[in-house]
Amino acid sequence: MEWFEALILGLIQGLTEYLPVSSSGHLAIGSALFGVNGEENLAFTVVVHVATVFSTLVVLWREIEWIFRGLFKWKMNAETRYVINILISMIPIGIIGVFFKEEVEAVFGSGLVIVGCCLLITALLLTFSYYYRPRQKKELSKKDAFIIGLAQACAVLPGLSRSGSTIATGLLLGDNKAKLAQFSFLMVIPPILGEALLDGVKMMKGEAIAGDIPTLSLIVGFLAAFVSGCLACKWMINIVKKGKLIYFGIYCAIAGVVTLALSLIN
Repeated sequence: MEWFEALILGLIQGLTEYLPVSSSGHLAIGSALFGVNGEENLAFTVVVHVATVFSTLVVLWREIEWIFRGLFKWKMNAETRYVINILISMIPIGIIGVFFKEEVEAVFGSGLVIVGCCLLITALLLTFSYYYRPRQKKELSKKDAFIIGLAQACAVLPGLSRSGSTIATGLLLGDNKAKLAQFSFLMVIPPILGEALLDGVKMMKGEAIAGDIPTLSLIVGFLAAFVSGCLACKWMINIVKKGKLIYFGIYCAIAGVVTLALSLIN
């Protein structure tokens, strides 16, 4: 992988991790265009995913500080309930990771057809959440946290946007727009770090192929994903507050059709 390829793929990861257009789907498209084998570049995938986690920590550091400050008061308060909701939201993705990891990895290697179809599903979900206007709730309940977690678990499919699925699901449930994007971005930190840790252990044990990627490419990819992730995270929070997800639905519909066309050509 050349440094300019790492730059483009890092930018794609950072932007699409937060924008509701599917980072996994766009990385699959980008890798296919560059002829990059994802299985042989596991180290790069781990690096750019960790970079986006760091961008979340930077952008939402006030919210994270608020959570930890209240959590260590050792009593049931708003911060503790927030953490409980995050833990509840992690249950579905945890089940997928433990029991269905191989099946999910098989889907990722199934080509661009599944990516195109999932992008179209993302478009429908975003469009529906834009036009459906339920009564707004003041607080996100444990039930809602679990349902949003189910949406995140479904979004392991390439092309089905994680942020799009979780935010749109929360909007359909009537959860507060201002708080929803923050919850969506914070709830993904533990799963991403956990996955990165497991992949790192596998690479050290020789159970997974790290790929022969130059150090420069890894650094460029990390920085590109981190900077673009910071920008996209801030942008997406403002977009959700304004309820303008319909434009991303249109984009996903176009991207899905183009991807399906590319799969037929190839």
